Amino acid sequence: MNVEQKLAELGWTLPEAPKPIAAYVPAVRSGNLLFVSAQLPTREGKLLATGKVPSAVPIPLAQQAAALCAVNALAVAFAELGDWQRLVRVVRIGVFVQSDDGFGDQAKVANGASELLQQVMGDAGRHARATIGVNALPLNTAVEAEFLFEVR
Repeated sequence: MNVEQKLAELGWTLPEAPKPIAAYVPAVRSGNLLFVSAQLPTREGKLLATGKVPSAVPIPLAQQAAALCAVNALAVAFAELGDWQRLVRVVRIGVFVQSDDGFGDQAKVANGASELLQQVMGDAGRHARATIGVNALPLNTAVEAEFLFEVR
């Protein structure tokens, strides 16, 4: 699969793998699984969306932020693997949404990441998912997402 070509067709550019902001590594491989640390929606070192959804960040922008988390996770995966042929599938993602009290549409936000992965990887992009509303996230980001990939 040519992930970078599919991303380009969708208007995305694969960035350099984001660096961790604390005491952890970007990814850990165990057997045929690659665990990618939670990604923030950063582009060129700047957060795409900060604050609570939907009062400070409307759902469409939060969806775009979730998609950017997925793009950043793909960048980390490529940095770890060095070859797209080694990426088999997305197994699971976990999406955290900084939510206003009473907000219950976190799944709509997470669809930004899920739909992007499916558009880029086809059936190999379909995955299990957890979506969680939280009171706060690092750097006041609106969305954060973690990823689990099957690899060769």
